Amino acid sequence: MRVPEAFRSLRYPDFRVFFVAQTLSQIATWMHSVAQTWLILSLTNSPLLLGLITMLHWGPILLLALPSGAIADRVAKRRLLMATQAAQACTALTVAMLAATGVVAYWHVGVLAVCAGLANTLFNVVRQSFVNETVGRDDVVNAVALSSAAFNGARIVGPAAAGLVIASLGVAPAFVFSGAGHLLVLATLATVGVEGRPRRERATTIRQDIAEGVAYALRTPEIRAVLGVLFVVSFCVFNFSIWVPLLARNVLGQGAQGFGFLLAVVGVGAVCGAFTLGTVVSRRPSQPLLDASAAATCSVLLALCLVESVWLAAVALFLLGYTGVIASAGCQTALQLRSPDALRGRVMSLFTLIHGGSFPIAAPLIGVVAERSSVSTALFLWGAGGLGLLAVLVGLRRGFERPRSTVASVSDMEASTR
Repeated sequence: MRVPEAFRSLRYPDFRVFFVAQTLSQIATWMHSVAQTWLILSLTNSPLLLGLITMLHWGPILLLALPSGAIADRVAKRRLLMATQAAQACTALTVAMLAATGVVAYWHVGVLAVCAGLANTLFNVVRQSFVNETVGRDDVVNAVALSSAAFNGARIVGPAAAGLVIASLGVAPAFVFSGAGHLLVLATLATVGVEGRPRRERATTIRQDIAEGVAYALRTPEIRAVLGVLFVVSFCVFNFSIWVPLLARNVLGQGAQGFGFLLAVVGVGAVCGAFTLGTVVSRRPSQPLLDASAAATCSVLLALCLVESVWLAAVALFLLGYTGVIASAGCQTALQLRSPDALRGRVMSLFTLIHGGSFPIAAPLIGVVAERSSVSTALFLWGAGGLGLLAVLVGLRRGFERPRSTVASVSDMEASTR
């Protein structure tokens, strides 16, 4: 049977299995995230404490992302993925037990959020570099887009499922379903035929490997430009786990089901954006596309500060997910295709460091502004700030490009007169 062009990467058997595993893992992770958010709000009703939990969950990225990239270039990737799923299952089931017995405290959730964050950091770095192992190079753009669709499709299913479970059964069963999902992923990954073994030419230390990857990124203009756009989108926009609950509860007055609905709307927009990227962009995304999508998503975030209706918020969040995933998945695809095989794990660890490491810095800041002023003020500051920072980065990039083009023109003129 002929596979539609938008799904052409699914022709590869190993990618099909890995695609299913990614989807299940992300659904389980989103169920954990939503349940954790609602549990913290139920225990404290504090935006600041919610922001601190988000910081604890994503904080390990700041310490582990770069070493994870070096490890991914050294060790069989499939085994690392399986180990992360076992760890995430243990943390989810532990929170479920504490919540079910009624002894759960804020510090319990904080400690387990760190443990889940450690496992999730390693999983995200390894899975991004593992995609190339399961498809041909010509289908990498499509495979990354489908992987992004899986992530954002999980944003639809995971929060909606968690909201239904929390509303009907309580928060503890939501953690149970999350843990069971990770165990199912563990079994699924065991059937993948590709090991993802490292391609090493010489023996080096992890510190040397990290330094090599960072140096390559810093001296490569195309990589620097992509990482700059990624930082703007990650720091300003991709804090959905704090933006949406604050918007739903504090601005729109919604409960668990309304919160799940708004998160699902973000996911619908993101899936549409991922399929747009995978279908329309056949090769690596251009820098103007990344710049434009980043500007669009910051503009939508800025517009959200004026929204007071649930349905207007849903439209804005759809657009936020659509433009945001084109920017983030476009950056991911560009980094995949612009990095050599031997350095891909370390380059993608920079993606994880920036994309995930922005959360623990931005989340408590958002919480402070929202608590001391308002959620609308925080939305305005982050949306306008993102547009301003993006303008500065584009201006600096053009400033660096102009002297290089001038030098090249002078060299050409000198060569023509000889």
